[in-house]
Amino acid sequence: MPKATRHIGLSLGADICWPIAFEEILAAAKLELKVGREVLDFAVERVSIEPFDLTPGCKYDVVVDRLTHWFTLQREWIKKCILMDGLYVYNNPWSVQSYTKHSSYCAMAALGMPIPKTMMLPQKNYESKDDLDYTLSAYAKMFDLGKLGGEIGYPSFMKPYDGGGWQGVSRAGDEAELRQAYEESDRYLMHVQKAVDGSDLFVRAIGIGPQVRLIKYDPSRPLHERYTTETGFCSDADAQVLKDTCLTINTFFGWDFNSCEALRKDGVFYPIDFANPCPDSQINSIHYHWPWYLTANLKWAVFAAATNRRMPRNLDFEPYYRIAKKKQPYEEKLKAYGKIARDRLQAEAFEEFSQKHLRPLEEAANAWYRSDRLVEAARKKVAHLFPAHEVDEFTERFVGLVRQSVDDMEKTQS
Repeated sequence: MPKATRHIGLSLGADICWPIAFEEILAAAKLELKVGREVLDFAVERVSIEPFDLTPGCKYDVVVDRLTHWFTLQREWIKKCILMDGLYVYNNPWSVQSYTKHSSYCAMAALGMPIPKTMMLPQKNYESKDDLDYTLSAYAKMFDLGKLGGEIGYPSFMKPYDGGGWQGVSRAGDEAELRQAYEESDRYLMHVQKAVDGSDLFVRAIGIGPQVRLIKYDPSRPLHERYTTETGFCSDADAQVLKDTCLTINTFFGWDFNSCEALRKDGVFYPIDFANPCPDSQINSIHYHWPWYLTANLKWAVFAAATNRRMPRNLDFEPYYRIAKKKQPYEEKLKAYGKIARDRLQAEAFEEFSQKHLRPLEEAANAWYRSDRLVEAARKKVAHLFPAHEVDEFTERFVGLVRQSVDDMEKTQS
């Protein structure tokens, strides 16, 4: 049988630890997969930032992208490669550029998701532009922020319509705090959103291809403690709702790798933040969950490369909207959305492929997590972020959590 190499590119920003693991685990697995009429092996390379011609030519079959949500040159290179070279990339770059938290709220509310009551406000301040003064004096309507706050209800959150990392987010418990938050918003375009007050569970669902991980999240803790290690915190039925919700969002917008934050109140999960393509992947924050992230990432990248997974050049919303128009309970609609999502992500084919081909990759990954190479990679990331006197302590802590997670996963699988 003829041999061929599939090339996987890593498009990176300040990613230190996980690319080391990705490269070394894939090399250690020594995959040679019989797929169709070929025997495939895999090469991985970090994508450089450099000038590029607007002509055909791209060496990669798949790019795992962690950069284009904020780095314009790389986003435009990826667009070129999709349009001219048939590249498959994590997360549709046009969608990442265009579909902000605001548009994701609108779309999912249109599908019936229980999005908390949300209102967009005019900016408090503006960058000076020609015709701005005339436009505002002619068309800007005065409004009573206190009245709007009362209509939305307290407590509420004021937050930018796009962006992430909790930047610009303020909690308002009353009118005075709402007004202060608006005064401090400066040129941000802001939402005011009703808080899910009285919630009893905060979950962050991470989707990588058809794979979903549910994590109990505690935003009140320091960053390295927010992703808790607790398991068994929701029922099977609740877990299915969260997985269907995450995959519906991801496939609607063409995102392979995205997270959805949801709060549960009175048995209902309210999605509050879910336009997070390329979510946090660093060992210092997700630690216990890091081996799942990395192994899931490797498996999806290899599957996409081996099967020549095609990148849709546009988004097809209509199947979701057809379901949304049906007169049936939202729970039934969500199940139907989830089926579309799994079909689009080839969930059954992926599972079959994983069972047939990817066990050596999983074994190589688990061996790497128990090796000294994990310690070295973790130390590099910790040293980049923590003061020198804390490097040993936190390296040991994160490595211990990773290895505990691997032990726990193997116990579950046995």
